[in-house]
Order: sequence, then C-alpha cells, then structure tokens
Amino acid sequence: MKNLKKKIKQLYAENSKISVFIYILLRTLIIVCLIRELMLGNFEHVLLCVLSLFLFALPFFIEKKFKIEFSSIIEILIFLFIFSAEILGEINNFYVAIPFWDTILHTINGFLCGSIGFSLIYLLNKKTNLLQLSPIFVALVSFCFSMTIGVCWEFFEYGMDRFFGTDMQKDTYIDVIKSVTLDPDTNRVITIDGIDHVLLYDKNDQELTKLNNYLDVGLYDTMNDLFVNFIGAAVFSVFGYLYIINKEKYKIAGDLMTKRKADCNS
Repeated sequence: MKNLKKKIKQLYAENSKISVFIYILLRTLIIVCLIRELMLGNFEHVLLCVLSLFLFALPFFIEKKFKIEFSSIIEILIFLFIFSAEILGEINNFYVAIPFWDTILHTINGFLCGSIGFSLIYLLNKKTNLLQLSPIFVALVSFCFSMTIGVCWEFFEYGMDRFFGTDMQKDTYIDVIKSVTLDPDTNRVITIDGIDHVLLYDKNDQELTKLNNYLDVGLYDTMNDLFVNFIGAAVFSVFGYLYIINKEKYKIAGDLMTKRKADCNS
C-alpha cells in the first residue's frame, strides 16, 4: 500500500494532475471491467483488459526511458483513446451500438500520431546543427508518419480477420456492384444496381441466410478509416507547420507537442 501511494505521488510530481487523475480513474474502471469479465468467464475480454492496462503504462514508460514529456492534452487523449477503443468499443460493443464511433476514434488516432511524428522530427531537427529541415518538410514527415501508422493498423485488422476469425474490419451493406469479374472475357464493367437482398447458399444448395443488400466485407470500412486518419494527420501537420513559422501566434500547436524533459524544466 505504501509503494502504491509512493508511485501515485511520483506520478503527480512528474505529470499534470488532471492527466494523472484521468489515468487513475480509467485504470480503475478497467480493473473493475476485468473482474466482471473474469466472473462471467469472458476470457477474450479479460485479455483485452490486460492489454489496455499494459497500453496505459506505455506513455509513462516511454517518458522515463527516452527522457521526454507528452503534453497533458495528448496524454489525456491517449488514455481516452485506449479506453474508448478497447473497453467501450470492443467489450461494450460501442462500435456497433453507436454510429461513427470507429470513425471518431480513427480521426483522433490520425491526430495523435501526427502530433507524435511531428514532435519526433521537430526534436531531431532542433538537436542537430548539421541539417536544418524546412517547416514544410517537417510537416510532411509528420503527415506521412501518421498515415503509415494508420496503414499498419489496417494491415493488423485484416490479419486478425483473415487468420483469427475476428471482425475488426466491419462490413457494409451496399445496393450496387460494379465489377469486371462478371465479364472477364471483355474486361467490361458490369453494373448491378438496386440490389434489394442477397440469398446465400452452401455447396449443397441449402439456403444459409438472407442479407439486406450486398455485403461488402471490409473495403468500405478500411477506406473510411484511412480517409479520416488522413484528415486527423493533415490537421495536426498544418498546426505544426504554422507553429514552426510563428511560434508566438500559433503556440497552441506547441502545447500539443512532445518535448524533451530538459526543455520542460528550463
């Protein structure tokens, strides 16, 4: 108990009080959720809770290991993002129950990764005298970093669905198909419009189920995720560019950046 109090005091000393408060609150809720899922025998959800607890500890570990300090706003967004994605989204089914939940989280992810990518290249640019990168190049690298993380995440979703039978790439009902596969001899696009329902049969010609419209398996979800990631990354890249060219006027971007602890204490 004494060790726990000591760690909490240390967290308050090294980080903003509001981010530590949100960290403790959300971490407590995750532990409660873990106990509940354990009692219900939902061991897959238990693993998600354990993963969430591990991810919650990462920002503090990274700060200590690399002697950097996340801004309190970014730190809070990271905690809320992890909780919203894993506990609310996966365990409490917010992805299905609340429209655009996934879209909101991917937009925030693009913004967060843009902030981290911008901070990394900005700190490296400040540290070296050998090469000074232009503001537009720093912003571009920030944008590309965020988009790369977004693409890698979509690879992860596809891999989980393909090899572990999950449904991370949510499906979408559509009422039109345009495909050359329906006429491979001429490579002509065949359009089937106004689809009302689709019947699925197994190899023995037994009807399996009836679908409302045609079911797209993940493509629309993936492209939507990448598009909103693009928006989040672009927004922060613009903020970062403006901050470099005029730190006084656009200092809000500086408040969202990761800094070296030496710079924070100076």
